[in-house]
Amino acid sequence: MKMIFAIVRKEDEGFVIERLNKEKISVTKLSSTGGFLRKGNATLMIGTEDEQVDTVLQIIKEECSRRQEVMMNPAYSAGTKGPVMGYAAPPVTIEVGGATVFIVNVEQFIKL
Repeated sequence: MKMIFAIVRKEDEGFVIERLNKEKISVTKLSSTGGFLRKGNATLMIGTEDEQVDTVLQIIKEECSRRQEVMMNPAYSAGTKGPVMGYAAPPVTIEVGGATVFIVNVEQFIKL
């Protein structure tokens, strides 16, 4: 048995959970934040049999594909604590999506 921890973007979590549930794979969601953009994430805890690991990984890969997104950054000036009103930095194209996945062996599983 394996425990899969998948850290995905908040925008992708629902699609992953729905697909896993269709395959009768249970998942527990933990809300989390972090990363470069400090955006909302979800950490999915998925306990599964060894034979289903490839299926889980394929679902995560399909639902969390990397894509380009345009981000509008407010302009900041040295010494200020917030954006400078009336000025805008140029939009930046960034790559979003994907997932960080950890797979660990489960020594014992007990459902109470």
